[in-house]
Amino acid sequence: MKVTPTAIPEVLVVEPRVFADDRGFFYESYNQRAWEEQTGLKTQFVQDNHSRSTKGVLRGIHYQIKQAQGKLVRVVVGEVFDVAVDLRKGSPTFGKWVGERLSAENKKCLWVPEGFGHGFVVLSDVAEFLYRTTNFYAPEHERCIIWNDPDIGINWQIDEAPVLSPKDAKGLFLRDAELY
Repeated sequence: MKVTPTAIPEVLVVEPRVFADDRGFFYESYNQRAWEEQTGLKTQFVQDNHSRSTKGVLRGIHYQIKQAQGKLVRVVVGEVFDVAVDLRKGSPTFGKWVGERLSAENKKCLWVPEGFGHGFVVLSDVAEFLYRTTNFYAPEHERCIIWNDPDIGINWQIDEAPVLSPKDAKGLFLRDAELY
């Protein structure tokens, strides 16, 4: 696999080695030994999640203020624009974001470490999104930053208003949110 740091070095783009021929393809979506060798991270994943969303659905920007989750995310159907926002108050990149197009076609993964908010918007007709997390889901600790916070200024790569859950529509501005 190939690991490339983003503009926020802790957020990583992970590209698997794909073996393809006229029958289809094969690749390891995760290999702990390769992960540790390439990233230097001794990460323990404890939960896998799978979501399906339609075009224009935006999920996020989510994080858990306690029981923080690192997330290794990928798309197995369709395409999304995936975003990580640094929510660590003492960080030199606090409030900054990075984004990456993830798709079934490019097979890229994004590593979103603990201390970051995470969100994505669906660019294709439908997308299926897989999350591998380092901590269990804890709804009592879940928080949400509003998707269009002008202090963060994410370019979601969409032309129309996204479809939001009621929870995501009530997200807080970064300046009002509980942070790390």
